[in-house]
Amino acid sequence: MRTMLWIVVSVFTAWFAGGAHAQKVDWQVFSEPFVSSAHAQAIDWQKVDDAFGRKAVVSEDVHRYGFPRTDLTVTLDGVTIKPALALGGWVAFKPAHGGAMVMGDLVLLETEINPVMLKLIEGGLDITAVHNHLLRASPATFYMHVGGHGDPVKMAAVIRDALGASKTPLATPAAAGAPPAIELDTAQLEQIIGAKGQANGGVYQFNVPRREPVKENDMVMAPVGPMGVAIAINFQPTGGGKAAITGDFVLTADEVNPVIKALRSNGIEVTALHSHMLDEQPRLFFMHFWAVDDALKLARGLRAALDKTASVRTSG
Repeated sequence: MRTMLWIVVSVFTAWFAGGAHAQKVDWQVFSEPFVSSAHAQAIDWQKVDDAFGRKAVVSEDVHRYGFPRTDLTVTLDGVTIKPALALGGWVAFKPAHGGAMVMGDLVLLETEINPVMLKLIEGGLDITAVHNHLLRASPATFYMHVGGHGDPVKMAAVIRDALGASKTPLATPAAAGAPPAIELDTAQLEQIIGAKGQANGGVYQFNVPRREPVKENDMVMAPVGPMGVAIAINFQPTGGGKAAITGDFVLTADEVNPVIKALRSNGIEVTALHSHMLDEQPRLFFMHFWAVDDALKLARGLRAALDKTASVRTSG
């Protein structure tokens, strides 16, 4: 321990020795992991679970709660959309100064938007976006992005109360049975996309991180997948090696039109372009897409679009 302390002191001493020409120290780089850990230990996550009536999926210091619209039967271009493809509402809590920050994306019918929004506003939470992700779906679904900062138990109670103004299933989810088979060449999909995927509810999902960190109110949004700031690509098998694809690209302004052109030139429809947050750094745009075709062909089109982004790939 003393050796480690001496190394740290020595590094800082050498750093500051340059006087006026020394590099500026970003103290957040050193302090943030310790601050986040301390706050995480202070939060009674069982009370947050109790407020939602379900257990979180925990990734590092982020607790994410899923609210899939399993009550809806949504079809698009002859495909019955599985909740994991495009109907997976969620909220994620990350420890922060003064409690926790929350971000989320609620899946709603048109008639549910205003009743849910009113409850969230009354409870002190922020609405950061309301929009579509899909086109031509029946029934039409909309997506309400929410944010907030404070006591996680109180924020959880507000969100649950707000969801009660919709028909979102709030009962404790039943134990999942055997997951549906993914009848696609997932190894080849991974090779083309250049990332590892995972099966979830009959859908094969990819989360591709951007190279630079994403911050909201100067706090790093990590891990990026659970916080909703990774490029999301979902494949739902439709038979015969074909798939329906949707998700969203997370883009900086200069990447938007190159990605649009890459997707459209590969037969992939761009269905929405918008923001999800209000104060993120760098400024980001979220581009949603849709297509039904040969899965490997679609993967190559998605890879062409990924190659226009500053994202991290592991192969291909």
